[in-house]
Amino acid sequence: MYALDAAIGTKKWDFTTGARIDSSPIVSNGIVYVGSSDKKLYALDATSGAKKWDFTTGSDVSSSPMVSDGIVYVGSGDKKLYALDAASGTKKWDFTTGARIDGSPTVSNGLVYVGSNDGKLYAVDAATGTKKWDLSIAGSKNISSPTVSNGVLYLNGDPTKLYAVDAATGTGKWSFFTTGGNAETQSSPCVVTKNGTVVHWGNRN
Repeated sequence: MYALDAAIGTKKWDFTTGARIDSSPIVSNGIVYVGSSDKKLYALDATSGAKKWDFTTGSDVSSSPMVSDGIVYVGSGDKKLYALDAASGTKKWDFTTGARIDGSPTVSNGLVYVGSNDGKLYAVDAATGTKKWDLSIAGSKNISSPTVSNGVLYLNGDPTKLYAVDAATGTGKWSFFTTGGNAETQSSPCVVTKNGTVVHWGNRN
């Protein structure tokens, strides 16, 4: 893990984990959180790179963490979504899905949304880890990180569809089939709130 001067690109510090890093880091309150294939989530001092704590899961952590209200949420290859105290790394709860979690969780209005390779999108209570609802996305294994806007979840499910889902109930609102059916849409969608446009990327096979 490298920290570089944003203006000139010189290295400020680096930190070595026990395996490759596929997780994207997130910074909150002066702490960098990042997962590693060594089965750990790390919390590092953003200024010095010194380790503050690490948390060990049952498998690799390629999911990128999300921080909200002092809690870090992250998925793991062990099929679990974890909620950890952001300051200490103490586990608050975990929630088990049917397969590994590679996508990153999204937090909105007291719920954590995460896709699993079991083909389902889950909504979990952010405080307790209790499941509120789940939605099966037909034909999907790798579900993208969802984006929330105005009470609607947008996500890429099976390799050719973009979905809009009611964030409170999990009810499907619409889906968009990529032209020709030969393009993958596994990236996370972006919502342009000014004009209500949803942007997603299709990667042609």
